[in-house]
Amino acid sequence: MGYQLGVDVGGTFTDVLLMDEESGVTWRAKTPSTPADQSEGVLEGIRKVCQLAGVEPGAIGRVLHGTTVATNAILEGRGARVGLVTTAGFRQVLQVARSYVPGGLGGWITWPKPTPLARLEDTVEVPERMSSRGEVLRPLDEEAARAALAHLARQGVEALTIALVNAFANPAHERRLGELAAEVLPGVPVSLSSEILPEIREYERTITTVANSYVRPVVGRYLASLTSKLAEGGVGATVHVLRSDGGLASIPAATVAPVNLLMSGPAGGVAGAIWAAGQAGFENLLTFDMGGTSTDVCLVQHGRAQVGRDTVVGDLAVRASSVDVRTVGAGGGSIAHVPELTRALRVGPQSAGAEPGPAAYGKGGTEPTVTDANVVLGYLPPRLIGGEMTLDVGAAEAAVAKVAEAMGLPDVQRAAAGIIDIVNENMFGALRLVSVQQGYDPRDFALVAFGGAGPLHANALARLLGSWPVVVPLSPGVLCAYGDATTSLRDEAARTFIRRFSETSDEEVAGVLAELAEEARATLDAEGVPRAEQTVAWQVDVRYHGQGFEVPVDLEPELVAGGRFLEEAGRRFDAEHRRLFLFDLEAEHELVNLRAIAQARPTRVAAPVLEEGGPDPGAARVGSQRIWVDGSWHEAGLYDRARLKAGNVVPGPAVVTEMDSTTLVLPGHRAEVDRIGTLLIRPEEA
Repeated sequence: MGYQLGVDVGGTFTDVLLMDEESGVTWRAKTPSTPADQSEGVLEGIRKVCQLAGVEPGAIGRVLHGTTVATNAILEGRGARVGLVTTAGFRQVLQVARSYVPGGLGGWITWPKPTPLARLEDTVEVPERMSSRGEVLRPLDEEAARAALAHLARQGVEALTIALVNAFANPAHERRLGELAAEVLPGVPVSLSSEILPEIREYERTITTVANSYVRPVVGRYLASLTSKLAEGGVGATVHVLRSDGGLASIPAATVAPVNLLMSGPAGGVAGAIWAAGQAGFENLLTFDMGGTSTDVCLVQHGRAQVGRDTVVGDLAVRASSVDVRTVGAGGGSIAHVPELTRALRVGPQSAGAEPGPAAYGKGGTEPTVTDANVVLGYLPPRLIGGEMTLDVGAAEAAVAKVAEAMGLPDVQRAAAGIIDIVNENMFGALRLVSVQQGYDPRDFALVAFGGAGPLHANALARLLGSWPVVVPLSPGVLCAYGDATTSLRDEAARTFIRRFSETSDEEVAGVLAELAEEARATLDAEGVPRAEQTVAWQVDVRYHGQGFEVPVDLEPELVAGGRFLEEAGRRFDAEHRRLFLFDLEAEHELVNLRAIAQARPTRVAAPVLEEGGPDPGAARVGSQRIWVDGSWHEAGLYDRARLKAGNVVPGPAVVTEMDSTTLVLPGHRAEVDRIGTLLIRPEEA
């Protein structure tokens, strides 16, 4: 009997899911995150879940891990001191950057320009030059290069980026500089732009590689600590880390290219949502992952998440494939406050985090949070995490009373309702970003709610969006860990290939795509994945000739194998251009980048089927709870989700509790239990 473990580290809790690979039976645990060293929370979660399952840690064969270490290093500004080597004349590439300034017409006045991740005093130039076709225009001056690297050594840089002009066309000079750096700066990790992002556009290639260097020592130390402590704890399993695009990377690959992990945490939730909703029969989804610190949303169409070519973390935008997740600073720990000047209620983005947490947790927190508001309104019962955590209702009311007093409200319930309404509007805006503003109607999608707080707010959000049903999977609070455990190894290879369609042929492009497929497959080969269990898909970046940006177009293997696929790529590009911008052009199409994505066969996970029970959920009712909805108190049924059976229909108002999350069913709605235990919430009239 084999076991695999999914681990997801969030800002407030660490979620662990142990899975029997044969039967699909799962055990789950939730422990407080340990921001100082995330591996401590991971190990505690593993010990806890193994004890629940009666399984020795040594029986675990695979550990699949979603982590926010790289993300936090960027957001908190605690990455490495990075040295940057550029072509002579390009030293200020990061300072010049791009002309885009957020914030409308006055943005250039009010926007504080972010400090580059590599300081100007840690940036050096070397005499050399390649042409855009890879021809050597100026040989590398090795003597000057050694002197420049020696200067960086004296500066005390902790990581090095080498990003030369047109290195995507010919990486020879970058590779030689890497060899020289190993001599002059021994022990300093070196990232080459021609390996991290071998594509055109100097700034994007440089900033992406610098970001890789910035987080590389931090991620390297964490992964080394994690594997060491797992071994000490008796876990000799193979460890893989979730990539931003939803695939898995080995520890060596994640250590060398951690820029691919910046959206590791949110990607696990999307993968889990796709699996869970697929079991319930839904392929078009809006995923809604609300945790303690933030909320992540994503659009899934035909069972596939939208994958973008850009990853944005805070003020940093890098060119790395990632699931198109939008994040808003709205979570259970988001702090509500009333500014003295405006007297208008605000919620977030500041968060109480894991320590001290919301006032209701009784760990010293005093600021009013979204969780406290949910407690005051009765949406959260007094005991959480399977009875392991008791909520302090009095402390929650005292915290929310600060808001009521500041706004002159007669009672804490109205203040709490205002907090919930505002945080819901914040999340509604994020969901519109991935649907309406991308040309999709949210009414055509189901809303999948997960995370510790997602099912509490999903019913209200679905009313705003018109997205039915609300899908609440089993174990929604650890669904990110479920996603980590159900995804597969993945890698990609890319190459800039600028040709107008009239200047190339299907045969030439197919030849390059085949070469890229072999490069991508090599990573999976090294992990021992048989070729029979590998799949390859291709993607081409297309634009109109003369256009300044491109749009990725997916190509299926059978389409490429059949020949004459460029014509179809052009048609797909026109259709996507119309969807995004509402028009297309009678201009010639042009290829920019070619890309191959190799993926191992996904882990097959069985979903245990519930016993049939008919529509009456009475056997699962454990009591009642007063909840405040739409300005008045309502008597809501309190249900234990573990006792619900397939076919049960829970009428609203209701509160459904389980170990890792709580689901709120509003008046006028009902929650149906499907064959695998998923809750499907719809309006009564639907």
